[in-house]
Amino acid sequence: MDLTRLGWNTELHEQFGVYAAQGYGCGRIAIEHKGLYQIWTADGERTGEISGKMRHQSTSRDQYPAVGDWVVIQDRGGEHKATIHAILPRKSKFSRRAAGNKTAEQIVAANVDTVFLVNALNNDFNLRRIERYLTLTWESGANPVIVLSKADLCADADKKAASVRSIAPGVPVHVISSIQKEGLPSLSGYLAQGQTVALLGSSGAGKSTLINCLAGADIQKVNDVRQGDDRGKHTTTHRELIMLPDGALIMDTPGMRELQLWESSDGLANAFEDIDTLAKACYFNDCSHRHEPGCAVRLALKNGTLEAKRFRSYQSLGAELKHLSRKMEKTIRSVEKEKGKKYAKQMLEKEKGKRHAAFRDEYRKGR
Repeated sequence: MDLTRLGWNTELHEQFGVYAAQGYGCGRIAIEHKGLYQIWTADGERTGEISGKMRHQSTSRDQYPAVGDWVVIQDRGGEHKATIHAILPRKSKFSRRAAGNKTAEQIVAANVDTVFLVNALNNDFNLRRIERYLTLTWESGANPVIVLSKADLCADADKKAASVRSIAPGVPVHVISSIQKEGLPSLSGYLAQGQTVALLGSSGAGKSTLINCLAGADIQKVNDVRQGDDRGKHTTTHRELIMLPDGALIMDTPGMRELQLWESSDGLANAFEDIDTLAKACYFNDCSHRHEPGCAVRLALKNGTLEAKRFRSYQSLGAELKHLSRKMEKTIRSVEKEKGKKYAKQMLEKEKGKRHAAFRDEYRKGR
């Protein structure tokens, strides 16, 4: 397998140099499934698992491999298996807050060049969800591209596309129909050999159908959407890399309707650049855009140049990020406290050991 087709480049080669000198190999994570990884290497596919040392030293989920990661491996000979010892630095990562009450990062996709934000033009069309996805994509380091699918099911596709462009200035917006094969050529510019594209969107958005069209084969299972709200079932159950005929890599992901933010302060400013620009014109630097005089944001709301729904979305996402920041600070303090307790216990055990040794030596001298 030619690693350059998988996105290998000079920078990665330099980063891997220290490991190559020690006799290690490298590969890219293609599939992650219950602690096991399918790895693409120059010698073919390998089934991998992380080493005991790496597992022991990892203190958070982001220190485990994710789909798209380049990893340092040790091949197990003829077993077609490998042990993962390290992860090469990521050039981009799309993260969200992991499901549940625990404040933890879940990496959805790593080392992605472009993110296709797929949103269907049917009853599930949602501008606020697109804003949320844009916020996280800008933070990831990848380039966002909005793909409005199922145009064949929409009578006012152009109008909806215009509304999307109004909330995403400068972001490419493509209207497509995978069923009727319309608009697909416009996506080819993002699918050059060695490029990695991740598809993100809610269930039923048409991600799997789009992949089948781009691959020219039915490689992804497709489910019908529910009647009434046009929402689909989770056709894709895990993340995986798929190689397209032209050499590009495309990453399918499970549908994510509730995408909780993770460290997206810069992403928020990029996704809401219009509001961020207005805020800089406010009289007070710390303007809350509520009651302060000279507020450029409130003036824009009053004269209609800023939509109230968009501003409420901005406020909601900002409040969510502040809440997450407070929870993260609390978690960090808790972890540091536990580390302190562990260190104190180790020191106490060490001191006890010294006292025991001293007592033993005195006892032996007395004999």
